Amino acid sequence: MNQLFVHKAMGFIQSNSSHSQEELDKIEYGLEGVFLTISKILIIILIGIVFHFLDSVLLTLFFFNILRFFAFGLHAKKSIHCLVFSILHFNVLPYLFLHITFNRIVITSIFLFSFISFLFFAPSDTIKRPLTNKKKRIIRKILSILSLFVFIIIMYYYPIFTAPILCSFIIESILINPISYRILGLSYQNYKKMG
Repeated sequence: MNQLFVHKAMGFIQSNSSHSQEELDKIEYGLEGVFLTISKILIIILIGIVFHFLDSVLLTLFFFNILRFFAFGLHAKKSIHCLVFSILHFNVLPYLFLHITFNRIVITSIFLFSFISFLFFAPSDTIKRPLTNKKKRIIRKILSILSLFVFIIIMYYYPIFTAPILCSFIIESILINPISYRILGLSYQNYKKMG
């Protein structure tokens, strides 16, 4: 399905434009990313609808994407791996968290785990998007840690957001961890290889 969509779109673009091969390769890569992202989100939302916890899924996605914007993190090599991990992160984990009572010890433990992870590992780049600018890396680290504190304040005033926020903490802490990169056979700290 993905290949068919990309093939048809690229055929249309090639016949109606005068892009270089390098530009066409970038467009094709972007189209693949858009298609995979949309199809993955639709599957995640559908699971949330079927099992009646769509609000938790959407809130987890919302808080996670804010953290992801600043802290980055790994991308799976294969789209099927990405889909499986996304279902685990955005469906299974939020569903489990709906059935957990969060006391201060649990909340503090998850926050400290996330804070330490962000302090040491954020932002984590990818081989296709190395973070070569040192100043931007420092700014992203500060903003990602600041986001953790803002989210904790939100949880304090709006406890209904506790489960989705803690889910987003855990997910992003896993995705920026060098152990996760190693397990998936991905290159870590790619900016060091660029200089």
